[in-house]
Amino acid sequence: MNWLLRCVCGVALAGLAGGHIAAETASTFTVATYNLENYVDVDGGGRVAKPAEARAKIRESIRAMKPDVLAVQEIGTTNTLLELRASLKVEGLDFPHWEYVRGSDTNIAIGLLSRYPIAARRPHPRESFLLLGRRHRVSRGFLEVDIQVTPRYSFTLFNAHLKSRRPIPNADQAELRAQEAILLRKHVDALLEARPKANLVVLGDFNDTKDSVTLQTLLGKRPRALVDTRPAERNGDNAPSPNPRWDARHITWTHFYGTADSYDRVDYILISSAMAREWDRAGSYVLALPNWGVASDHRPVIARFHAEDR
Repeated sequence: MNWLLRCVCGVALAGLAGGHIAAETASTFTVATYNLENYVDVDGGGRVAKPAEARAKIRESIRAMKPDVLAVQEIGTTNTLLELRASLKVEGLDFPHWEYVRGSDTNIAIGLLSRYPIAARRPHPRESFLLLGRRHRVSRGFLEVDIQVTPRYSFTLFNAHLKSRRPIPNADQAELRAQEAILLRKHVDALLEARPKANLVVLGDFNDTKDSVTLQTLLGKRPRALVDTRPAERNGDNAPSPNPRWDARHITWTHFYGTADSYDRVDYILISSAMAREWDRAGSYVLALPNWGVASDHRPVIARFHAEDR
């Protein structure tokens, strides 16, 4: 379907189908992010179609979280996203509203499934930057939407999948990722400059650790600094950090990188200072399921919020 036509139709349907949902009273809501690792339906570009067993495990993971809003990365075509949406509905999770953005990468894209109406869509599929005299495009683009949880509470969400850590021949992968982060942060700064008290979630697979230039760029500085929710496994760990300068020794990794045999936290849910007032730490976690790796090389992350400005 033509992208513009789909977008217009999606907005219209959101208004019709979403009126009832928006009118419902929600005391809390959850937002999750999940890299689905090559959730494609045909082989191509070095990617193999996602097998049925892996798709079933992904749905099991999503059902275990029951998110109200789910951002996904490494999704194939719009048909693939809609297949996931339809399969989840059969299994009891209904997401009437959705969004999809494809950048320059012709194999994988980013998407969003939501129980709540999407009040506005601002896709960024053609972002680009200059690096050492050469122009590069953001491979997966950026997804930006406003989500109406209740008639009195809404928030803006950015979903991003930044450059992977795999080396490429024509540029340094870390520098590409840092430049993508700069572009995304410009959108964040523009929003917070216009609305300093905006409820904002910036999430996705940023493919870097917290001490990296990429994350420090995205987190930003006061007064527009974002808050890292840092969800962890619900495994009983509750001891504070022995060093006040460090985060607590909780299990927060989200990605297994087979080449290096390493486990890192590269999937994040960052929030504005205004939305941090509504954040419920107890309802925020990294999902830990047996055989999680059947689904993806990433684990999903979820955060819970109170649906009222505080």
